[in-house]
Amino acid sequence: MFDSTIWALLPAFIAIALALKTKEVYLSLFFGILTGALLISEFHPLLATEIIFDTMTESIKSGGSIGILIFLILLGVIVCLISKSGASLAYAKWVQKKLKTKRSVLGATFALGTIIFIDDYFNCLTVGSVMKDITDSYKISRAKLAYIIDSTAAPICIIAPISSWAAAVSGYTEGDGFTLFLMTIPFNLYALLTIVMVVYVIVKDKNYGLMEECEQNAQFIEPVEIEVEETKAKIYDLLLPIVFLIGSSIVTMLYTGGFFDGVDFVSAFAACDASTALVLASFYTLCFIFVLYIPRGIISYKSFAQNIPEGFKTMVPAICILALAWTLGSIVSEGLNAGVFVSNFMYDANIPYTILPATLFVSAMLLAFSTGTSWGTFGILIPIATSIFADGDILLVICIASILAGAVCGDHISPISDTTIMASAGAQCDHIEHVSSQLPYALLVAGASFIGFIVAGITLNVYITFASGLLSLMIIVRIYNKIHGK
Repeated sequence: MFDSTIWALLPAFIAIALALKTKEVYLSLFFGILTGALLISEFHPLLATEIIFDTMTESIKSGGSIGILIFLILLGVIVCLISKSGASLAYAKWVQKKLKTKRSVLGATFALGTIIFIDDYFNCLTVGSVMKDITDSYKISRAKLAYIIDSTAAPICIIAPISSWAAAVSGYTEGDGFTLFLMTIPFNLYALLTIVMVVYVIVKDKNYGLMEECEQNAQFIEPVEIEVEETKAKIYDLLLPIVFLIGSSIVTMLYTGGFFDGVDFVSAFAACDASTALVLASFYTLCFIFVLYIPRGIISYKSFAQNIPEGFKTMVPAICILALAWTLGSIVSEGLNAGVFVSNFMYDANIPYTILPATLFVSAMLLAFSTGTSWGTFGILIPIATSIFADGDILLVICIASILAGAVCGDHISPISDTTIMASAGAQCDHIEHVSSQLPYALLVAGASFIGFIVAGITLNVYITFASGLLSLMIIVRIYNKIHGK
């Protein structure tokens, strides 16, 4: 009855509206899930309850979700061990000596986020755990830290050839998906312009909307001098595990893609199992930390064992939100077939090819915002684009780039997005505060990207497309600054 209709989007909108209104994400997600289950069961309460927990079980079991949860747990343990060893504080103390201004600290945060391009979850949690004490000491709000983290997570991963996102996108396309993905990178306006926006915000210290209030509140916090306890840990005790995790992630991605069985590098990376690779990499990194710390007395055997459950505990809030978000996404996309409704709408609209990239950008943004999943949006909309155009058509490249860009944008502004949840968790920032404070920045970039994709559909030229997007961003930001007296 409600399947494949506009009603399929209602559960997600209820969850989002409640989350923004009440500032409470757990019950908001649950009420969205309950609404979807009632629609599927045609308001049969017992059947709706059964649907909720069956869907939750299946959504956690399928699609590598269990692997992501195990990865989060292991990563939580890694972060706890690094922190307990004193390596994080030693690094923070060293950075505090080298970096003298807020701008330089934010620049260092941006640089670290850019370097960690393997996976957005890994990026969010690692950058947050390393930088939050440093940003606190410079009176930088957790909301701004979360914005920098979120803006160097998915936007960096979606334009990095070696990342879990590249592997996922390649898997949604037929033929040589990896080469097609590489061709989309210079057309991915939202990702590229988000990076430009972050640099602008850092250099000019621009605070828009709620971010201004968060930064003002942060100024009342007494400056914190980072005290390093007596420890044998050195700065490399922080850096080496991070480098090892990045390196082992690349190796295990190639391994799961069959590289060591004779598959070529590009094909292996395109066919890799990202969640399994991250689990393996994080486990080997945990073993590496054991060998690095225990023999040198950096941390005791007993303390190492005690930090395993402690690391698990730090990830419980994020795991709860992710489980609920995945359940809601499954109910909306699979139970109510929201993707079919969007697909049919796109086909029935008979949209001219010249404005198709801009239309797909908006559609992907709305779908990712509603479902909280970029990857699910890829799976719904990329087949539509590939069914319209032949392989090698430049308009196909632009359309897929617009889908990727719109999905990341929707991901950024959605309170039920897993990446946004991870950014909040990494910065230890209130989740709704992060979403609300990030919104103006994301929408400014989205407006410029929309204009750029209109130009892309007309000119089919990458240089003109990027120039038009960049120029649009400059004009939009200037107008916004004048209106708000910035």
